[in-house]
Amino acid sequence: MKTALVATLTAAATLVSTAAFPGGAAAAPLQFRQIEGKHHTTRKYTCATGRILQVTYWDAQNGQSFAVLPVKGTPMLFVNTVSASGAKYQAGSYTWWTKGPRANLYDLASGENAPPLLSDCVTVIR
Repeated sequence: MKTALVATLTAAATLVSTAAFPGGAAAAPLQFRQIEGKHHTTRKYTCATGRILQVTYWDAQNGQSFAVLPVKGTPMLFVNTVSASGAKYQAGSYTWWTKGPRANLYDLASGENAPPLLSDCVTVIR
């Protein structure tokens, strides 16, 4: 399981670093060998706009959890942070906040009272 987490985090970091350095000049892939994966799940959400979003959640042996999801077409690695209710994940200025089967994506750079980038996202049950 550790290898799968490292591979996923490495892939996400590579995509993010490649996007950060257009023209091909990218830093070496970021790896987290010291973080062992406990398990992961992938969920699909349908949002109010009709957009379907796939999110992979990782739980690590050390108690941390992560989410990998696309923002504006770029996969991003989100880390779980403190939340009064639900599960809140941060990546830069973006917040992915889940409560039960529902979730919203916010961009804090848009302002504190700005509407979510994606709202009313609901888990698709298979």
